[in-house]
Amino acid sequence: MDAPGSLIATGRDADIFEYGKGTVLRRSRNGRSQVLEARAMAFVRAKGYPVPEVFEVSDDGIDLVMEKIDGPTMIETVATQPWKLRGFGRDLAELHQSLHLLTAPDWMPAAPCGIGERLLHLDLHPLNIILSTKGPVVIDWTNAARGNPMVDVAATWVLLASANVPGGHLEAAIAKVGRGILVKAFLGPFSKAELSSVLNSVVEWKSKDAHMTAVEIERMRSLL
Repeated sequence: MDAPGSLIATGRDADIFEYGKGTVLRRSRNGRSQVLEARAMAFVRAKGYPVPEVFEVSDDGIDLVMEKIDGPTMIETVATQPWKLRGFGRDLAELHQSLHLLTAPDWMPAAPCGIGERLLHLDLHPLNIILSTKGPVVIDWTNAARGNPMVDVAATWVLLASANVPGGHLEAAIAKVGRGILVKAFLGPFSKAELSSVLNSVVEWKSKDAHMTAVEIERMRSLL
């Protein structure tokens, strides 16, 4: 592959670089192969689901070239347009519902908990949704798996309910109200009984995530 351009974004385990007209290069920092992720993105895109187009993957899987999507993330827009919280919650629910209509291919790994045959993202929250001029686009398919759709919904629920919000007491108080509005709108279409049946397993799984803080884990456990 050609040498990438300037660094434009950094995630937990990968960096995003400019890479020619209309494309970006996503480079794994820890040597993790992105082949399965690229395959998952190509699969859902072929089914009409809104994801960036994948153009190339390096032989070792460390570099992934894909379509550049312009626009803010949903979480960035929430911060500047809080009156859209309910609408964003409904949009998030619809992205889950449309994804879960897809049967996962045989090569997709099983989810960390729950049993099922549907395609799951397992990190589908506002930070991984870009609001492009053509509509929302879902990114970061690192955790894509096969399983029970309620596991995917519950994973988003616990992240929305527990994530730390930077700032002081006033920011935290405002965020608590906004978080409640967003979560209520998101969970509206889903069966509470079905969610409750998987919530304990999801919280136990997410509690082992090294990226979660002790405070966030405590908030997740409070949902039980």
